[in-house]
Parts: sequence; structure tokens; C-alpha cells
Amino acid sequence: MQVEHRPGAGETVLGSDVVTTPGGKGANQAVAAGRLGADVAFIGCVGDDAHGHLLRDSLTGAGVDVAGLRTLE
Repeated sequence: MQVEHRPGAGETVLGSDVVTTPGGKGANQAVAAGRLGADVAFIGCVGDDAHGHLLRDSLTGAGVDVAGLRTLE
């Protein structure tokens, strides 16, 4: 989200568009290594929601093996 300035204590500011991007320390490292051509597998769990699908698609698109990535309700 972008704002014109950082809010002060107790101040409310209006923001513009919100952008959701996949990531997290491990996922970011896996994507970077996959894009560089390394053999990478990501093991863990994601939710069966838009955020989980976004992360899975990001990993897969970078060539990361997601066979060990479970989707939970």
C-alpha cells in the first residue's frame, strides 16, 4: 500500500491500491534459487485460498518442486 507520508502516532492516512505478492523468507530463497537453475524443493503447507494458490503458482513458475507442498482447508 502506498501512502503520501508515514502516519504519526494516532494519525490516520488514506492509502492507494493494495498489492499482494507471494513470499516469505523460505519461499523467496526457493524462488531465487529456482530462477538461477538450482534443483529446489519446497516442503510445507499452504491454505486452500487465494494466498495459498498465489504462493504455489509462484514457486512452480520458478521451477521449484512443490510435490512436498500440502494444501490444507
